[in-house]
Amino acid sequence: MPMQHRPLLVTHSGTFHLDDVFAYAVLRLALGLQEAGRDHTLVRTRDEAVIAQADLAWDVGATYDPEAGRFDHHQRGAPMREDGTPLSAAGLLWRHHGEAAVRALLVPMGAEDLITAVAAGIDREVVRRIDEIDNGAGRPGGALGLSALVEDCNPPWDSSAVGDQRAEDAAFQRAADIVEGFLRRRVEAVRARLAAEAVVLAAHARSADPRLLELDRKLPWEGPVHAHGLPVLYAVYPVPNGNWMVDAMPTEPGAFEQRLPLPAAWAGLRDGQLAEVSGVPDAVFVHARRFVGAARSRQGAMELARRAIATGLGAG
Repeated sequence: MPMQHRPLLVTHSGTFHLDDVFAYAVLRLALGLQEAGRDHTLVRTRDEAVIAQADLAWDVGATYDPEAGRFDHHQRGAPMREDGTPLSAAGLLWRHHGEAAVRALLVPMGAEDLITAVAAGIDREVVRRIDEIDNGAGRPGGALGLSALVEDCNPPWDSSAVGDQRAEDAAFQRAADIVEGFLRRRVEAVRARLAAEAVVLAAHARSADPRLLELDRKLPWEGPVHAHGLPVLYAVYPVPNGNWMVDAMPTEPGAFEQRLPLPAAWAGLRDGQLAEVSGVPDAVFVHARRFVGAARSRQGAMELARRAIATGLGAG
């Protein structure tokens, strides 16, 4: 919930990193803040007297006390995750404000039912990674990783901006904008993935043949099939050009091999030639690598899939 007065937010001065920038981006969303100096005050300092006055302080102050709005992790006895992974300031703050940040993004989409699940997904896939990087337990993730993008927002060592509080604070704000944009997109991506999972599970429950997954549009279906151990061999769905696709299920996440490739006799064939060999009159094509094919109708695509199963399992 937004604070009723203009809150004083405090973090450390000097070089910033992903954890303190991410924490600030989360707070802006969770508290409904827009612009430093207008609806909140941001002070980057190591002055203990200023820190003591803060409504919220993170990554500085040597104290973790959520009720007092203190989220530092540098002191002895700082909290860890259940598995012993040290928490960063971002991880500590996410524990208490992460769901509020996600709520601010999902409520306008009408996706209130996914707030807890999306927040858990962001924690697992993003915040834990920040914890590991900030505590020296993981690599930043390459030259174009989010951590590197934030680091690059710091003034270069030989810049006249080094030591210039106004310039350094402006750089911090630019980094926070990058991180907030990332967080907004990741929340939307996790929401979409969870929504797709629900669609896939419902569609599979309706399937007359559990090896065939019929969908009413293209969506990420392979992940849910893997995650729930479904026996799907092919997914069938329409695409905007009017065709219906037949996708073969990979053997494992990220693999190019399929559980049951489309028949070798169909590989690389198109239109009339494919129709003759497959026995499906409106067959359009089968890729030479046999991981995808298409027909002009739902009935044709479903028939391709059924004949592929009969051919493949019969040959096995």
